[in-house]
This record gives sequence, C-alpha cells and structure tokens, in this order.
Amino acid sequence: MNPAPNLVMVGPMGAGKTSIGRRIAERFSLDFVDVDHAVIEENGASIPAIFEAVGEAGFRAREHTALARLLDGEGQVVASGGGAVLDPANRALMRERGFVVYLHVGVETQLARVGRDRNRPLLQGVDRREVLTRLLEVRDPLYREVADLVLDADRLTPGEATAALVGRLAREWQRSGVDAA
Repeated sequence: MNPAPNLVMVGPMGAGKTSIGRRIAERFSLDFVDVDHAVIEENGASIPAIFEAVGEAGFRAREHTALARLLDGEGQVVASGGGAVLDPANRALMRERGFVVYLHVGVETQLARVGRDRNRPLLQGVDRREVLTRLLEVRDPLYREVADLVLDADRLTPGEATAALVGRLAREWQRSGVDAA
C-alpha cells in the first residue's frame, strides 16, 4: 500500500489520462481535475495560444503553477499534461501528493487517438510519428520513475482500462488525508 491524498494520471498524449481519470474518479467518489484545463482557465487562453504567446517554456511554468495548486488539495484524480514529468519539481510534487498511475501506450495507439487533433502544439506542422516517437523515448523513463503503478493501456478501451485499474488501485493505493474515507 502506498498512501497518498490524490491519484495522479501520467502518460503521453492519447493515453487516456482524462477519459480514464474521469471514470476512476467516479468509481472512487473523488473529484476529477485536469491540469491542462486548469492552465486554460487560469490564463484565459487555449494551450496553442499560450504556446504561441510564451513558447513551451512559458507554458511549462504555467503548467507547474496549476499542478502545484491542484496537488495542494486532496481526494482528487489529477490528469497531468503529457510533458509535466519533464520538470523534476513536478515529479517531486506528484510523488509527494499522489499515487501516480502511468498509462502506457505506444506510438501507434497515440497516432490513432490524436492523429487528427489540431489542439496539440507539439504536433503541428511536423511528422507526428517522428515527434511522438522522440517524445516517448525521452518521457517514458520519467513516467516510470514517478509511477507507483504502470498500466499497459495500448489495447484497452477506456472501460477496460478503468476496470483493470479499479482492482489494482483497491489493492495498491490507500487514500490518505484528513477526510480520507
């Protein structure tokens, strides 16, 4: 058992952090929060607009602020952005304030799920397969470093992944905090 006040979903774009995270939150009677949505709300702009205005470094700073604020709470499933693990401070926050679930998917699954998505700044005007391969090579070790639990979600629907996680979380995670149930 690894007690933590929150569950944190990490993984590459298209892994299902939001869709599976919402289902897990419902199953465990937790709140669901999404770091990307928090960044959008706090900045009054879309992620592509933030990237365009302040670049990736500016976005990452805003992402860190939102993640820290969200993880200050408890009783939540927090869907992180795919690149949040790049910042060592983010990884430390995740480990300190969450039980971290890495939803692992390969590049082919990512391409199938985000292939037509135009809201992903890192995939605009580039060879998507090449970029996703490079990102996974860099980020996979970081996802694994921070993870308390790894689920290979490559061939699973959101419902199947949720079912697999519910059983594992019941065995491996204990909610901590003042108002833990």
